[in-house]
Amino acid sequence: MSSIVLWVKAFHIVFIAAWFAGLFYLPRIFVNLAQVPPDSHAERERLLLMARKLYRFANILMGIGLTLGLVLWLYYGIGRGPGQYWMHAKLALVVAVVGYHHVCGVLLRRFEQSANRRSERWYRVFNETSVLLFSAIIVLVVVKPF
Repeated sequence: MSSIVLWVKAFHIVFIAAWFAGLFYLPRIFVNLAQVPPDSHAERERLLLMARKLYRFANILMGIGLTLGLVLWLYYGIGRGPGQYWMHAKLALVVAVVGYHHVCGVLLRRFEQSANRRSERWYRVFNETSVLLFSAIIVLVVVKPF
């Protein structure tokens, strides 16, 4: 494997891990937003500002991370060929993570419009989804079970 591939792979991991850090924290901000009393406008606005900035930054990280992953897959052939079924499962989970990311954007817009319909407890459970997806992807990449 050439050193260029290793550099691309290293930066892919860095950007994906950073993206997931945003996906781990953004729903935690939603938990806090769901707990804010209706008369606490300053706290609500501060949390919304944090959530907006984090979501925008996570969008950038996602774009770079996914682009580097495509380069590895399409240009260097990583995960292609016979016996690479783990990659199909990983790509299905990546699609799920992109969907999760966009659901975070929908939830953020609902908070901005004061139209949240979910409880703080629901956001706590939702927050764990990203951890499960991240764990499953890591296992597929490292163990390559099939």
